[in-house]
Amino acid sequence: MKRLAILTSGGDCSGMNAVIRAAARTAIANDVEMIGYRKGYAGLLKNDYVTLDTRAVAGVLQRGGTFLQSARSQEFRTEEGRKQALDNLLREKIEGLIVIGGDGSLNGALALDRMGFPVVGIPASIDNDISYTDMALGVDTALNNILYAVDCIKDTASSHDRAFIVEVMGRNSGYLASTSAIATGAEFAIVPEVEFDLTEMCHQLRRRYEEGRTNALIIMAEGAGHAQDISDSIKNCAGFETRVTVLGHYQRGGAPTVFDRLLGSRFGCKAVDLLLSGGKGVMIGLSANALTTTLLEMVVNGGQKKLSDELVHMADILGI
Repeated sequence: MKRLAILTSGGDCSGMNAVIRAAARTAIANDVEMIGYRKGYAGLLKNDYVTLDTRAVAGVLQRGGTFLQSARSQEFRTEEGRKQALDNLLREKIEGLIVIGGDGSLNGALALDRMGFPVVGIPASIDNDISYTDMALGVDTALNNILYAVDCIKDTASSHDRAFIVEVMGRNSGYLASTSAIATGAEFAIVPEVEFDLTEMCHQLRRRYEEGRTNALIIMAEGAGHAQDISDSIKNCAGFETRVTVLGHYQRGGAPTVFDRLLGSRFGCKAVDLLLSGGKGVMIGLSANALTTTLLEMVVNGGQKKLSDELVHMADILGI
């Protein structure tokens, strides 16, 4: 192979630049040219790319997000769009493609693989809901962002008799909520995977208040309900003054942690090595700190990774 390409698709996360940098430098070390498509599959369809030489990837390691930018493409979901994407790849003499992203991005990678084009996928999703990898790119940075914000909120919660509900990302996954609840010492974690009893929660908060513990912290995944409704219910039945903080996209940004910089670098190097050795149609994952490969077919058809019962149980008992 003499020419490879890389793109970032879907939601951004910290650590993507580490992958791009490592992939480009690994390719250059093997006398292979690397190009980067701007704005994911949308850029692939427009044939909008930049050559990733050493200068292009200098100084990007510590930056959050993706300097190639990211976008979602409805056109790529169509048969005509995918054919156009393949035509562009062949026209530019690209011999292999690295796709960094979540479920939708990996679905697109599988589609190109089924069309006979060599593709390697890299899991990037702060929800950590991608199967066949212990950790996806960006999760650790997002958790550290949440911890910093919640620790600040906890300071003011302890200064007043209040309950704070902190809404974190996780439309269908409670990984961020349950993990950050454990790490911040929150009293409750509300996640989409487990039904919660609001009446029982209010009862426990009232009991805490009578014991002299006059503040509380609740971490809630965005897909588990409406934070303001829960806040109003707690105020009415438990007697706590309540406040809601929605962290939103703050969680996605910021300089990547050491873990995400190292993971992204490992993913980028491995992806190029795989393509140059004939590997294709796989996603690189992490298992017991070792890199693994799993067929894209299995990853896509395996569905969302299930939230660990151990995490849910631990968040529950440690909040008592």
